[in-house]
Amino acid sequence: MSRARGRPEGDAADAVILLAAGRFDNRPGHETARNAESVDSSPDFLTVSGGGQGIGEAISRRLAAAGAKVGVFDLSAENANRVASEIGGVPLVGDLTKEADLDRVFAQIGKVDILVNNAGVASRKGRDLPIWDLVREDWEFVLGINVTGLALCCKAVLPGMIERRYGRIVNIASIAGKEGNPKMGPYSASKAAVICLTKSLSKELVGKGDICVNSVSPAVIQTPILDQLNEEQVNMMLSKIPLARTGKPDEVAALVHFLASDECSFTTGFCFDISGGRATY
Repeated sequence: MSRARGRPEGDAADAVILLAAGRFDNRPGHETARNAESVDSSPDFLTVSGGGQGIGEAISRRLAAAGAKVGVFDLSAENANRVASEIGGVPLVGDLTKEADLDRVFAQIGKVDILVNNAGVASRKGRDLPIWDLVREDWEFVLGINVTGLALCCKAVLPGMIERRYGRIVNIASIAGKEGNPKMGPYSASKAAVICLTKSLSKELVGKGDICVNSVSPAVIQTPILDQLNEEQVNMMLSKIPLARTGKPDEVAALVHFLASDECSFTTGFCFDISGGRATY
């Protein structure tokens, strides 16, 4: 059972770890993971939070198909076991907002060269309300997972990336972080924070090796989470998309695949939109 209801625009509520047997090459004809020049020639590890369902699951499956050995880190043991068993991975269970859980998981898997921060929630207990009706706990819950949890995951893996002078971090934000969605103040604010944190971190890492940090901002994506929203809310989001359809989790996974690869070597601090034309800047 998920920690909380997730959101329709980008990420799932739980966490997953992907352990990749070699850095990814995204070029045609190079679909499997490969070993590249690095200080440490042992297999690389790819970490994806939020991989137990929706977009995160699609990312997990695509990168596993590219040669990753996947360890699924999820608050839900059921989701972790299901995804891990279907892609030949290893289930890991924990809470990404608890440093003790992160210390245990990252100590268990060792080095991490690629981190995809996909975990997130839309609201606390489905409380999609105007700001004047929210309470402090609504803000703390969403920001704690979407921002603090993300920052803690970065903190856990960055010392190793800096030591090895290689890393890729991909943060899943949302179009809501650019435009703001009504009755989703905490969520919109948290995703704006993710976009700016990505830019800040990318600048801090300049000169510390081949370490690139980018974010992805999806619009509404077709996942089971949409079943939890009323038709009016879904139609409002769809009406803003020029291509007049929802995105597919596999489409987001394809973009993340590139950003996690060796080929993404001259792009950092950028926000990649995948919004069907909704984003205009």
